[in-house]
Amino acid sequence: MKKSNKKTALITGITGFVGSHLAELLLKEGVNVYGIQRWRSKTDNIENIQDKIIIQEADLLDAHSLYKVVDEIRPDYIFHLAAQSYVQSSWSSPTNTLEINIIGTANLFEAVKKSGLNIAIQIACSSEEYGKVLPDELPIREDNPLRPLSPYAVSKLAMDYLGYQYHESYGMRIIRTRGFNHTGPRRGDVFAESTFARQIAEIEKGKKEPVVHVGNLEAKRDYTDVRDMVKAYYLSVQKCQSGEVYNIATGKSWKIRDVLNLLLSMSKVKIKVLQDKSRMRPSDVEVLVGDASKFMKVSGWRPEIPFEKTMEDLLNYWRERI
Repeated sequence: MKKSNKKTALITGITGFVGSHLAELLLKEGVNVYGIQRWRSKTDNIENIQDKIIIQEADLLDAHSLYKVVDEIRPDYIFHLAAQSYVQSSWSSPTNTLEINIIGTANLFEAVKKSGLNIAIQIACSSEEYGKVLPDELPIREDNPLRPLSPYAVSKLAMDYLGYQYHESYGMRIIRTRGFNHTGPRRGDVFAESTFARQIAEIEKGKKEPVVHVGNLEAKRDYTDVRDMVKAYYLSVQKCQSGEVYNIATGKSWKIRDVLNLLLSMSKVKIKVLQDKSRMRPSDVEVLVGDASKFMKVSGWRPEIPFEKTMEDLLNYWRERI
């Protein structure tokens, strides 16, 4: 039985980078937090809150397991964060990426539809959907053409439009958020800024020669601190209109080279930088800078944590882990 007047949230991907930060925020806000995970998921990210949340086993590719969880918990909110979220992996295993991100989302929507419950569902779409952005299209607004440049981006675009279609067809309360890059402590080391931070921490501990290996340093990205991003996700289910799509971004861009230099400036060790061909992608999005004014207007959200602080916390996270 649910406690009266306390809201209940279900997070798919609760053990992930963003899911764990969202769970922490919701607990602080007095929300009952449930999460679903596959039986083999790592739970390092939620170790500090494991006794305050309830984890259910379910798989996005098993529609029945999702329905059982939704029907039992009867949440007020669902935050759909579970995904194959690494662009690089989507090149090597496109079908796996498409299956998890598209079929998994359809299964979740079907489970909610079958339950007959009026649940506000936030789906974490991606700025990668915009893909090839022309110079005169910056900053990117929600009505910009979508020209995806990776299997990951295609999968997120399909998920995004499924959200639109289920809202239009069945009146489901689905809010689509297109988050631009977000980072901070617990960010997986397959992402540029996190792999830089990890390598620097390893060098400082003498576990690695003083060389940081890098991919494309010319791309520009709009970075939001993950702790600001999850506040936006929580606001979205409270303030946003179903069926609509909202960019979540800071409106400022950082060149990856400047991100690297910022992290290097936080270390006292002398470090060389080497480009590694294996870290380059078949096609890369040059610039992603978002216009989040639509979301800011309805929600009152503003990014609060400066990027320098985000990078300092990320580097310290790796220093503690290594």
